[in-house]
Amino acid sequence: MRTLTLLIALISMATVGCGQDNSSAAEEAAPSTGPVKIDGSSTVFPITEAVAEEFGMKDKARVTIGVSGTGGGFKKFCAGEIDVTGASRHIKSSEQALCTEGGIEYVELPVAYDGISVVVHKSNTWVDYLTVDELKALWEPAAQGTITNWNQVRASFPDKPISLFGPGVDSGTFDYFTKKIVGTSQSSRGDYTASEDDNVVVHGVSTDEGALGFFGYAYYIENQSKLKVVPIKAGDGEAVSPTLETIADGSYTPLSRPIFIYVGTESSKRPEVNRFVEFYLNDGAPLAKEVGYIPLTEAAIGEAKARYAAKTPGTAKAD
Repeated sequence: MRTLTLLIALISMATVGCGQDNSSAAEEAAPSTGPVKIDGSSTVFPITEAVAEEFGMKDKARVTIGVSGTGGGFKKFCAGEIDVTGASRHIKSSEQALCTEGGIEYVELPVAYDGISVVVHKSNTWVDYLTVDELKALWEPAAQGTITNWNQVRASFPDKPISLFGPGVDSGTFDYFTKKIVGTSQSSRGDYTASEDDNVVVHGVSTDEGALGFFGYAYYIENQSKLKVVPIKAGDGEAVSPTLETIADGSYTPLSRPIFIYVGTESSKRPEVNRFVEFYLNDGAPLAKEVGYIPLTEAAIGEAKARYAAKTPGTAKAD
């Protein structure tokens, strides 16, 4: 699996491209008018990075990738600062309004499926699963300063302090998790270590025996040697762990979700942007699987290609 060079992308825009001119496609490609600028979700980043690396081997166009979270990416996208933004949720109504104000039309394209993974320290022996209600009790605003020990989550758990780690408020993963677990997007206790860099969450949980955190499935797969994933029990069903199979078939509920890229309609008229997006749609599925995500079905890929070819505007759903 590819190394997730997220830290580099956060420090500065990581330039990917200027690949080898060893294909007729590269020789025949139209001259570049500038880099393909991408930003957004840390969850989508590993796929986009993998696609950009492969694209750079076949095309002279430069691709720059930054990571500022889903919300941060939409701010840049709707201001016309970037061509493509990654998102781990659908665009919000407020963000749609921001794009309208900025004169930015866009096409929403699903690129893979993900399952938000709840993790604890590798040596944690007491958590065999958590219910949605237990997660809600732990993360809802009322828990701040009140639910601080494991035995407050479940009486059979030890009297041991909990340290919480998770994405920041600009993260689409944070939006989705709070909506599905707490019941309202952005509704959360504030006394946890928040970061848009999922590797910070990985480090925090892996170095604290009493810690719990959450992030996209690929970051668990990348770090499973030092983390323990927690099965989730929804309602009266069985506790289910996130796997390629359970995320794909929807049995890992309620934390399975599609993830997206949004492409500016005007940007897509530039040859290098169009070539990159078409490459993403044609070659992204196996690369998504390589970095730990669940590829789209052939039918879903076909629908995404048709949507892009027609430049179908807007989103299928606004949060």
